[in-house]
Amino acid sequence: MIGSELGGRYEVIERIGGGGMAIVYRGMDLLLHRQVAIKVLRQQFVHDEDFIQRFRREAQSAAALSHPNVVSIYDVGQQDETHYIVMEYIEGHNLNDRIKEHAPLQVEEAVHIASQISDALAHAHHNQIIHRDIKPHNILIGKNGRVKVTDFGIARAATSSDITQTGAVLGSVHYFSPEHAKGVQQGTGSDLYSLGVVLYQMVTGRLPFIGESPISVALKHLQEEFEDPKQINPMLPQTVENIILKSLRKNPAERYQTAEEMQEDLESALDPRRSHEPKLAPSPQAEEDDEHRTIIMPAIRGHHQPSAGSSDTNAGGAGDWSRVHDTDREQKRWVRPLALAGVWIAVLTIAIFGAWYGVKLVLNVLDVPEVDVPEVIGMELADAEQQLEQYKLVADPIIEQYKDDVEKGIVYDQDPLHMTVNEHSSVKLYVSMGPELMEAPELVGSNWNDVRHELRSFGFDPERVTTEEIFSDEDVGTILEQSPAPGVSFNPKTDDVHFVISKGLDTFEMPNVVGYKQVEAESRLERFGLEYEVKTGTDYSVQEGFVYMQHPYKSGDMVSEGEQITIYVSEGYPDDALMPTKVIDVEPEVAGETSTVRIVYSDARGEEREWDTREIKQAVSLPITVVVSPSVDAIIKYYVNDNFGDSYTVTYEDAQKQQAPPPNVSGTESTEPAVPQSDESSTSDATVDDESASDEPVQTSNEQLSVSDGAN
Repeated sequence: MIGSELGGRYEVIERIGGGGMAIVYRGMDLLLHRQVAIKVLRQQFVHDEDFIQRFRREAQSAAALSHPNVVSIYDVGQQDETHYIVMEYIEGHNLNDRIKEHAPLQVEEAVHIASQISDALAHAHHNQIIHRDIKPHNILIGKNGRVKVTDFGIARAATSSDITQTGAVLGSVHYFSPEHAKGVQQGTGSDLYSLGVVLYQMVTGRLPFIGESPISVALKHLQEEFEDPKQINPMLPQTVENIILKSLRKNPAERYQTAEEMQEDLESALDPRRSHEPKLAPSPQAEEDDEHRTIIMPAIRGHHQPSAGSSDTNAGGAGDWSRVHDTDREQKRWVRPLALAGVWIAVLTIAIFGAWYGVKLVLNVLDVPEVDVPEVIGMELADAEQQLEQYKLVADPIIEQYKDDVEKGIVYDQDPLHMTVNEHSSVKLYVSMGPELMEAPELVGSNWNDVRHELRSFGFDPERVTTEEIFSDEDVGTILEQSPAPGVSFNPKTDDVHFVISKGLDTFEMPNVVGYKQVEAESRLERFGLEYEVKTGTDYSVQEGFVYMQHPYKSGDMVSEGEQITIYVSEGYPDDALMPTKVIDVEPEVAGETSTVRIVYSDARGEEREWDTREIKQAVSLPITVVVSPSVDAIIKYYVNDNFGDSYTVTYEDAQKQQAPPPNVSGTESTEPAVPQSDESSTSDATVDDESASDEPVQTSNEQLSVSDGAN
């Protein structure tokens, strides 16, 4: 297969994956010069109509969808016994590989992936398509982080009741919904249950149900409860666990009723305002309907047995009577066939003789002169008709067709040609109507992904179609201009066609605003042309009035002008925070000689924060102010000439004994330094000029602040 060419257009380059039904290759579209993925039905199924129909259904289902989180279908075809689908090529990996390498995933990443999957499912469900096989293997993640749902091979219309084939339940058993495992009709909730299993696996690194066989796993989906995700991953936010618990309800009525509802829950799951959300209460086990209960029925087998009233004597009597009459029938059996054969032989003899005599008589009466058919190809129709009349032939029928390479009114073919026929015979003439012209359709405003699949039906020659992409306010892929213009007549096979397509707004890297004062962060976002919303909350990482989080775009993410972002501004430290001061003694490596001393500390604000680096020649005492919480102590370490010197621990209990003040009380709040910035994002030259010094996050010296507060 590798190195071959499908449909005269797609070159197969290398194998990149495969499943039970098909093999996926990376290929090249030789017409449009782009990489594609080519899905080929396995050879053992090319004569199985069920698999062929399922393979075609995948193309039909996915082609009916146009969504950034669904893999696009470009073409479908068959070459000899090879059935193939040409689709969008995604550079990246699938979610299953991601889970294997990095599970459990970071909560933010897992929620972001699940949100994109739910967005794709919402679009599919809106188009009455249920995927029925959501699993990590069918989720692709591009290098840009975009999630793509693929493999609609067993998708079904939401209103279809044909959910099984010859009793087989299709799909991946570890991600089955209970109704899927039963083999009953599935709704949109079945896809959301499978998405819940995928989210469970992403945040725990495990599947909710495992077993020794597919049947045992399916039964667990129906009957057993799974281990709560937070028991496996205690760091999991309660909001995310609640989403999993709700989506994995065994009763579809207790799950999310739409993918949009689940997506909204996912998008707000990490909102600090939901941090104290209680655990979702378990639902009582509902009794199943009688018609859905699993029952075991004995097999019914047919056995021939003699009736109770029969006896050998009766059977023997019947046999003797039959043998008497069989003897008479054997003696007479040959009489009737022999008589029929004689009659048929006589009839055929008469028919053959009559036919021979009739043909001879007709040939003698109808002896018509013959002529050679002249060639009239290349003549005007009138001249061709006149030429045939001279040979006593008739031009009939005359078939007119469009021909790009033949002028209008010229005969380009005839039948018969170079033959001898009877006079007054008919000669079929094919006459050119010239090149077929058509009016260019109105395509401005349409989506290019939809239009390019219909170019042939519009009459366009794909080899003569060129495109140009420009930035604009229109959605990505929108056709902005076309040539020829709508309504203009053109030859679709010889005239060039050009489209100008929108590639959306100009994009640039998201600036970082974490660690900035609110007013500076707002000014920075406004200069980039970004819309923003301000929310507040308490946080240990920064002092009051500083930004401690930005969502949904992090520093370095690609965004465009007008995008909406939420910034979270600290209202100060939580009420239980304390700010003690620890005086540490530091000595040079050799008394009287200069040593470089570096002090770092870890406290409730973060790990390994730089306090100061200085040179000393003699022992000094340094006051270090830290922030502690009931669950996080402070550790102060210093290094002399890059060699570890000593470390000091300040516990929350120590701070209470010292009656250390809280950071937010008057006179102490100013001692809180802002968050250090380590990943300042680059700015777009086309959007923002050089940043001024006032844009840098405020940095304060811990030592200077402590001394100014009188801590010596």
